[in-house]
Amino acid sequence: MPTTFPVLRWQIGDVRVARVVEFEGPTTPKFLFEDLTKEKLLQHAWLRPHFLTGDGKLIMSIHAFVVESRGSTIVVDTCVGNDKVRQAPNWHLQKNRFLEDLAEAGCSRERVTHVLCTHLHVDHVGWNTMLKNGRWLPTFPNARYLFGRREYEYWSQVQDDYDRSIQADSVRPIVDAGLAELVETGHKVTPEVFLEPTPGHTPGHVSVRISSKGQDAVITGDLMHHPAQCSMPEVASRFDYDPDAARRTRREFLARYDDGRTLVLGTHFAAPAAGRVALEGGSYRLRVG
Repeated sequence: MPTTFPVLRWQIGDVRVARVVEFEGPTTPKFLFEDLTKEKLLQHAWLRPHFLTGDGKLIMSIHAFVVESRGSTIVVDTCVGNDKVRQAPNWHLQKNRFLEDLAEAGCSRERVTHVLCTHLHVDHVGWNTMLKNGRWLPTFPNARYLFGRREYEYWSQVQDDYDRSIQADSVRPIVDAGLAELVETGHKVTPEVFLEPTPGHTPGHVSVRISSKGQDAVITGDLMHHPAQCSMPEVASRFDYDPDAARRTRREFLARYDDGRTLVLGTHFAAPAAGRVALEGGSYRLRVG
C-alpha cells in the first residue's frame, strides 16, 4: 500500500499553507551532490535528526504546497505524478495516493484555481496531468497553470529526448487545453502571493513569496535542495543548469532572509519542512521549532 504522510500546516497572516507529500525518505548524497560526502555532512550536527540520518544519508521530500489566499487555492509544484515513464526507478510508473491525500487535506482537484510551477523539471510538473483513457489530461480542470515565460521558452526548445517526453506528458497537454498562462518572474498571483526570480537551477527558476499582515514566508523551489546548502551554499546540485548562478542565488537568498522573521518553506525539505535562516558560528543554518 502507498504510504500516507501527515499534512503539515502553517498560517502566515491571512494566508494558509499546507504541505502534501508524495514521497519522503533517505537517499545517498551522491544522488544530488557529486562532491558532498557523508563525512562532510556529519560535521554539521544541526542537520540531525530531521534532515540527515545517523549514517550520513540525506532525508529528502517531494511534496506540493497548497496556498490559500484571497479566495484563491494555489498548488505550488506538482511532484512526479502517476503512470509516467521516468528514468529514476522510484519515479517510474508510480501508483501513489497523492490526489487522495490532497483531497483529505481539504483540497479537491476541482477547487484549485492556480497551479504554479517554480520551474519545469520532472519532479515539479508531474501531477499537472493525469492519465485518462490513454490520454494525458489536466489534473486540475478549473485552474490556470502559471509557467514562467523564460522557463517555458527554454524547455520548449530542448532537444534531449527524455526532457522532451516530460514536456509532452506534463506541460504540453496544459497548453493544448488552453489552461497555461506564461508569466514574468515578478508576477503577482494575489496581493499576498507573488513570484521572486531565483535563477541558476534553471534559466527561469522562481521562488514564491507570501506576505500578509506583517508576516512573511518564502517557498524555495530548487534554489536549494537540502538544508545542508544553508551551511554550504557553494555545494551545487548535479541538476543545476548554471552552477555558478545557482551559488550566487543561494548566497543572496540566505543574506536576504537572515532576518529571523521570514519562514522558509523548503520544496524538498523533509519534515518539519520549514524554519528560519540563522547565522551561527560563521555559517548559516535553518532553525526549526
